[in-house]
Amino acid sequence: MALSNTQYDSIIRTYEKKQNHNRYLLAKRREEVYEAIPSYEELEHKTAAISVEQGRRLLSGDESALPTLHQKLQRLADDKLTLLRDAGFPGDYLEPVYDCPDCQDTGYCNGQKCHCFRQQMITLLYEQSNIRELLKTENFDSLSLEYYEGEDLNRFQGAVDACKSFIYTFGEQYRNLFFYGTVGTGKSFLSSCIARELIERGRLVIYFSATGLFEHLSQITFDHKSKEDLYSFYEDIYNCDLVIIDDLGTELTNAFVSSQLFSLLNERHLRKKPTLISTNLSLEELRDRYSDRIFSRITSNYELYKITGPDIRMYKKRMMNRK
Repeated sequence: MALSNTQYDSIIRTYEKKQNHNRYLLAKRREEVYEAIPSYEELEHKTAAISVEQGRRLLSGDESALPTLHQKLQRLADDKLTLLRDAGFPGDYLEPVYDCPDCQDTGYCNGQKCHCFRQQMITLLYEQSNIRELLKTENFDSLSLEYYEGEDLNRFQGAVDACKSFIYTFGEQYRNLFFYGTVGTGKSFLSSCIARELIERGRLVIYFSATGLFEHLSQITFDHKSKEDLYSFYEDIYNCDLVIIDDLGTELTNAFVSSQLFSLLNERHLRKKPTLISTNLSLEELRDRYSDRIFSRITSNYELYKITGPDIRMYKKRMMNRK
């Protein structure tokens, strides 16, 4: 996902704040230990002195200096650990403190953006696109079955159960979901429910309308200045925990869109990364609009749930007009 310089700097500042806070926390812990265990501070000073002494011996050509240093430092480390535990402190109480141990609060692992950095990117972009506001209202807490009956009710309840199972087994089982059926029956609502639950569990979720996804891809693909942004976007959309494509079929379908859609579906399948798609298209319309290989990918690798019933948006609008 592409960030402006201002957005990037904003995220970097959050890491600086984390580092400063955690350094302060570690310093307070050290003061607490020194006050409770005066001999612990003495051992730390002794550790520094031994390191300097053995370093001088090593520079003077003493080949035994390095193994001797390791032995002495290990004994001192064992003594310090015993002092901490005897005083009631955890053994790792004076270890460095990190909000994200993977990147040690730098935002990067092996030169690549850490998962915590990417999550902040998504969160920032979500907040600016108002998707966060949408997820406040479209979630399982506001789910209602009152608009369905008969076969429609059975289908919707089956889809709801599938969503909850999908969330419960997420990260343990590789699954993809495909919601299709008539307009306004709750497909996008269920997609939002899943997004909300997984985001709150710390998962990296990218949620796009089909129109927004392919417009963004087109913009950065054909702009020669955006090659780095394009690479970054592909990395995120291929590797994030879950991609949600809402309202597939509302985009202007052409060769570029079909090619990009197949690449996305294929790459995520190869990497065993779950994808959720919702559409108002029937399976026949899906087959006719896209290539056979896209139709095959979806019908072979996705759990298909047909959702039917009244147009809930129109139903609510009529009810409001009657008041």
